[in-house]
Parts: sequence; C-alpha cells; structure tokens
Amino acid sequence: MNRRHFFQAGMGALVAANFRKLFAKISDNRQLPRRPFNDETELSIIGFGGIVVVGMEQADANTIVRSSIDSGVNYFDVAPSYWDGEAEKKLGIALEGVRNQNFLACKTMARDAEGAREELETSLKRLRTDYFDLYQFHAVTSSSDVESIFAPNGALKTFLRAREDGKIRYIGFSAHSEEAALTMLDRFEFDSILFPVNFVCYFKGDFGPAVMQKAREKNVTCLALKAMAHTPLTEEKERKWEKCWYQPVEENELAEKALRFTLSEGVAAAIPPGEVYFYQQALSFGKKYRPLDDAERDYLKSVAGDLDPLFPL
Repeated sequence: MNRRHFFQAGMGALVAANFRKLFAKISDNRQLPRRPFNDETELSIIGFGGIVVVGMEQADANTIVRSSIDSGVNYFDVAPSYWDGEAEKKLGIALEGVRNQNFLACKTMARDAEGAREELETSLKRLRTDYFDLYQFHAVTSSSDVESIFAPNGALKTFLRAREDGKIRYIGFSAHSEEAALTMLDRFEFDSILFPVNFVCYFKGDFGPAVMQKAREKNVTCLALKAMAHTPLTEEKERKWEKCWYQPVEENELAEKALRFTLSEGVAAAIPPGEVYFYQQALSFGKKYRPLDDAERDYLKSVAGDLDPLFPL
C-alpha cells in the first residue's frame, strides 16, 4: 500500500466523523474580508489550498468547498503534484457550477515548454475548466530553475501562448528561495508571487522581507504560504499532521497572531496548511481579522527567538 492510499485508509473514518463538527464552526453569517489582487479582482484574505480535499470522500469535498464559498472564500489554489492529481480531480468536481464565480490558481513544476503545455492541459481537464485565473511556476528554487524557465524553449513560452489563447489570465510563481524569487522578479513582469511569509522566518532567519520589498517595488501582488508554520520537524519528533511536512502552530492564540502577522505584511491572501483543522482555524481567524499591533509584533519576535526557522533551509 503506497503512502497516499495508507493515508486515505487511516484518515477516512476520522474525516467523516469530525467533518460536520469542524465545519459547523465556519457555517455562520460572517464573511471573510477581501483584498485587491489587481484593479479588476479581489481575493478572500484566506485561500483554499487544494490539499484540504485530499483523503476526503467526494461528498465531503463538495461540502467543504461550498461551505467555504458561503463564508466568502473565492480564491482556490491547487497543483498537479498534490497527491498525484487527487486534489485537482476532487476540487474540479466540487467547483462545478461555481467555478466562474471564483478565482482558480494552478501550478506546474515543468520548466520546459512542452512539459508545461502537457501539464497545463492535464490540469485543465482534471479541474473541469477551460482557463485558470492564475497559472504559476511551482517551487522555483535554484538558478537553474530560473534559467530553464526563461530559455528559448522554456516554460515561459507556454505560459505566454496560453495567455494569448485565453487559457490563463495571469502569470505568477511560487518560491521557497529568496535568491530565486528575487531573480524571477527581475526577469519578468509577473502578476503575483506565492512565497512563505512567516513570523519565525522573518525574525529569526531574516527570510522574506527583501522579497516582499522587491515585489512592492515591482507592483507584484504577494500571496502567502506558511503563515501558520512553527518550526521544522526533527527526526526525534513524531509527525502528527500528515499533510504538513513541518510543525504547524498548534496553540490557538499563537496561531491567530501568526496568521495576523502574515496578513499585516501587505499580502493579498494567505493559504493555510492543508489539514482541515488548521484551515478551519484560519477561516475563523480571518473573519475577525485585525492588524497586528506593535506589542503583539514584539511578542512574536520574542517567541521566534527560541525557534528554528523553516526557511532558509
């Protein structure tokens, strides 16, 4: 039994048992605030990461998507690498009938034009749509990634053609490397960057501020990952959350401050961890969002002093 099927078998009963209780907490009349992605589009400040639906029955995936939309979520982000396409397939079904009222973002790990074209077409089919609002180069990490993307037959060629053909509206990228992110921002007029914006990384690793500053200078919209990440997992620490490769913030008050830190850094939206529990938390926090004040920022700085940052790796 492979890792994905083991996860589904082990978690299926738990998801079914806790699903209604978890999402009763977000099925209220409060709506998430929205912020501009650009002059034409606004996004919910909390995005829906496609990993959330991994391991769920399709009926539960449908319910969580519709409950999220009822709460004001209009930003959905997914990638073909999320459990071998399972996230795309389930999200595609769940968004049927409401896809055009929402902002759908997808990604590709391909760096060459042909590979990107094939992955784009596969993702469009799985997600049952004829276009993506945002298509992104996924996990740009090294200078070789950057050079491959911008090569004569690099993936950018596919992106530009797809934009001309109406298959994508906006072009962006995600990165876990400051060096790669800064280089990408200097090479092309991107619409957005998806990047870790996390209090521990900021205060302990000085990781993130330079990228955010560059994006502002280039008028590139910032979307955030890892807002609720705490610290790296160690070999000695048991992995409690299957869909988190790091240790998330588990303490409720600290998790809220961590998310508010990220949302106070000028990002348009943040995508929380793919575990249902943390996604539910983020929606609840987002509905009552207020900017972080100076005392709270100082508190997070003191907490970060005792932690190892997730980035730089």
